[in-house]
Amino acid sequence: MPELPEVETTRRGIEPFAVGERVVKLTIRQRQLRWLIPDGVEKEITDGNGFMITSVKRRAKYLLLEGEEYGTIIIHLGMTGTLRVLNIDEPVEKHDHIDIELSNNKILRYRDPRRFGAFIWTTEEIESHPLFIKMGIEPVLYGHSATEVGEHLYAKSRKRKTAIKVFIMNQHIITGVGNIYACEALFSCGINPTIGCNIVSAKSYQKLAETIQKILTKAIKSGGTTLQDFRNSDGKPGYFQQQLQVYGQTDAACTICSTSIKKITQAQRSTWYCPQCQK
Repeated sequence: MPELPEVETTRRGIEPFAVGERVVKLTIRQRQLRWLIPDGVEKEITDGNGFMITSVKRRAKYLLLEGEEYGTIIIHLGMTGTLRVLNIDEPVEKHDHIDIELSNNKILRYRDPRRFGAFIWTTEEIESHPLFIKMGIEPVLYGHSATEVGEHLYAKSRKRKTAIKVFIMNQHIITGVGNIYACEALFSCGINPTIGCNIVSAKSYQKLAETIQKILTKAIKSGGTTLQDFRNSDGKPGYFQQQLQVYGQTDAACTICSTSIKKITQAQRSTWYCPQCQK
């Protein structure tokens, strides 16, 4: 599944082509994604002179194409989705479900083989939308310092007994820390993923917040982490996966102490960690 760095990479890829352009045509070939796309959306978005895109933002793993006067197109890439910038005459392929045709003769083409993604049109304030109203703090790029993130995590953890790895993957607590980056951040901090989040000290949360920001920022600069068939907005893969230290490294030697990396299951997700370095 594309995680926060992949979504941010996509946002940066399409932003220069989309901002300042109008949506002159919307073609929906498949309406049954995670949520059904209602009839009439095409006309509502392109009515009049067309929907002017004034900004391309990200909230957690959602892309937000915001309009000049009203409305926002919300896109989620699901497990296998991509949103790419193409020329207007690019042939349509299987699983190309949506084309957002722009006034500069470019197309934002949404492709999603498994159809777990989403395309939503809303005219309400984003922070009041049901998808975002209970969403946690953003760990990178949107104004929160590592100190603020660390204090937030510490405060939210005091009355909980959830394992720390499950805790930092809770999107109502902190957004965008998926399985890959949770494993990597905890390893870098020397925190055992199975200990209760209420046991972790304020000092350790501060270090964890700094590490999460550092890892996510580095992954964004590297173009994200390519898994299975994810591709960036230009169709090229990301390369951060070459730098992973524990994720997917079952029985490999720890890069610090040479102990074999252990794999366990937490909340139906695989977890990798070093039993020596993360006690």
